[in-house]
Amino acid sequence: MQSTLVILKPSCVQRNLIGEVISRIEKRGIIISAMKMMQLDEKILREHYAHLVDKPFFPSLAQSMMASPVICMVLKGVDIVEVFRKMTGVTNGRKAEPGTLRGDFCMSGQANIIHASDSPENAEIEINRFFRPEEIFDYTPATLQYIYGDGEN
Repeated sequence: MQSTLVILKPSCVQRNLIGEVISRIEKRGIIISAMKMMQLDEKILREHYAHLVDKPFFPSLAQSMMASPVICMVLKGVDIVEVFRKMTGVTNGRKAEPGTLRGDFCMSGQANIIHASDSPENAEIEINRFFRPEEIFDYTPATLQYIYGDGEN
């Protein structure tokens, strides 16, 4: 199985959407193998958004990501990076399809409630940025036999 990093951004935390998002993750059958609340700082944001640091909007992005604590999670499942990116929806909430997290819960390109890794390679890098190995749990939920068919996982 594959893992991915998800961050419930301040726009999610401040709007009290944490439970709703986690509920949808669980209902989909996705395994949560790590979760913690943390306050991001400029150092970690410069590393995480290194490809955007030189953009004129980076100071605003960093400020918005430090506005409150965030919830960081490691999700696990078959093809989870692709599955969760589809579940998340496109970056701009106004353009995200209804039924996606952004399509249902946001109206912004920046205050777009959630970050999800965009590739398996970046997921590994991002997970290591936000979690120590001992914070990630490898377990098999009792419901796994009802989530995947024979041989799928």
